[in-house]
Amino acid sequence: MYVKLTLIIHFRPMPFIENSVSNKRNGWIEVIAGSMFSGKTEELIRRLKRAKYARLRVEIFKPQIDTRYSEEKVVSHDANSIISTPVTSSGNILLLAQDVDVVGIDEAQFFDMGLPRVCTQLADMGVRVIVAGLDMDFRGKPFGPMPNLMAIAEYVTKVHAICVRCGELAHFSHRTADTDKLVVLGETDIYEPLCRHCYNEALSKSKT
Repeated sequence: MYVKLTLIIHFRPMPFIENSVSNKRNGWIEVIAGSMFSGKTEELIRRLKRAKYARLRVEIFKPQIDTRYSEEKVVSHDANSIISTPVTSSGNILLLAQDVDVVGIDEAQFFDMGLPRVCTQLADMGVRVIVAGLDMDFRGKPFGPMPNLMAIAEYVTKVHAICVRCGELAHFSHRTADTDKLVVLGETDIYEPLCRHCYNEALSKSKT
């Protein structure tokens, strides 16, 4: 006797976060956080390009110190890019983001601690604010204004890289260069994404 079993799986699709089409302007804050090489900027660019396709007015900002790939573009590790405005402080964003629907901010960890206040003001004005940045520095500590931004945001997306040592999900940005400076710009030459186990292992070996 054979019994036929039917397995029904319900998938709940992840909705795209898009601006309201009603006359009422609703602002909010989205944060994309994770380690290096996790696709933060890639996701930021994707959301901003979708907003542009929807004919929304978009402005993109990044810290002036980030010149790794381009002085005037936000560029992902996969070489996707979008035109941006380099600024020296978070206050400049508030001055330059006039008559816009969407504001994108990359490398938020490098901004001053006034960035959460600026993002809140923009959201209160009806602007959709999308922020991407490292949640932790090379020491595994919360980085700059990112913890506050994640706390006040309506939506937080945590992305992960792949650990280069074991292949598990990576959450830490391990610095291989011998320097204790907090801000050191670099790529795979001085940083590697590691899982918790491999990161702790790497730290213990560096102390011996």
